[in-house]
Amino acid sequence: MAHTQPGGSTKLGRDSRSKRLGVKIHDGQEAKIGQIVIRQRGSKYLVGRNIKKGADDTLFASRDGVVRFTTKNKKGFNGRTRTAKVVSVLSLGK
Repeated sequence: MAHTQPGGSTKLGRDSRSKRLGVKIHDGQEAKIGQIVIRQRGSKYLVGRNIKKGADDTLFASRDGVVRFTTKNKKGFNGRTRTAKVVSVLSLGK
């Protein structure tokens, strides 16, 4: 008779690697052309001036400048309004 319980395998215990989503360049910081401003899933943040959207919904700067976050009221298909965050890159006045 065994003195210890046999160690079996479990179907749980696995976890995926984190995807490092979120804001990479914050409000007031400078961004260079092509730099990633936000990594996201879906349209949590909307595209503003001098920002482009990648295939995986990543927002990146299309010009050099300062990152600015603003809010905008957006109307959905069901008539409800929501406050959406808009990301823009404003060019530096040189």
